[in-house]
Amino acid sequence: MELLDKLNWRYAAKAMNGKKVSEDKIERILEAARLAPTSSGLQPFEIFVVKNQAIKEEIRPVAWNQSVVTDCSHLLVFAAWDTYTEDRINHMFDLTNEIRGFKNEGWENYRQMLLGSYPQKDAEENFNHAAKQAYIAFSQAITAAAYENVDSTPLEGFDANAVDKILGLREKGLRSAVLLPLGYRQEDKDWLVNLVKVRKPMAELVTVIE
Repeated sequence: MELLDKLNWRYAAKAMNGKKVSEDKIERILEAARLAPTSSGLQPFEIFVVKNQAIKEEIRPVAWNQSVVTDCSHLLVFAAWDTYTEDRINHMFDLTNEIRGFKNEGWENYRQMLLGSYPQKDAEENFNHAAKQAYIAFSQAITAAAYENVDSTPLEGFDANAVDKILGLREKGLRSAVLLPLGYRQEDKDWLVNLVKVRKPMAELVTVIE
């Protein structure tokens, strides 16, 4: 029940107080994101942890001027691969073989299947697929933050092209997918903090097929 209690506690904070989140908590939140499952285990994204206040100030105007961008402790930017390439796919398969200490024929056949598929697809289609994988890690970071009693604010309202330019993401073969400010709520300035969490009832959301 503890996890559900934490998830009921969390909400999308609309105002943060600038208090710093301890680095050990940030590390655990990032580790939860790192451990997230992804399609074929490729982890086609990177996470940028923006602590620099000047950069946060630069991002705020292109993120609907949301105060949490500058008042948060750490701003996480989830940036997905701009496309899948042979080098990127091979890197993850080689890393798997190195860590596990052996090669598996079925795994190598799967590598060849992916190499014959993803690199030939349209870059925009590949980016959209990679961004979906980033969202899985993004979701785990939100849950981990709640577990650490750290507030977060999931943000899709931003100019991705502008954020890409500010952080130099395109030069790295990346594109911003979603932002996650982490910090602590400023209750006296947050209109949402005391409102009841509203979600669909289970019967309306879930259909069980026997």
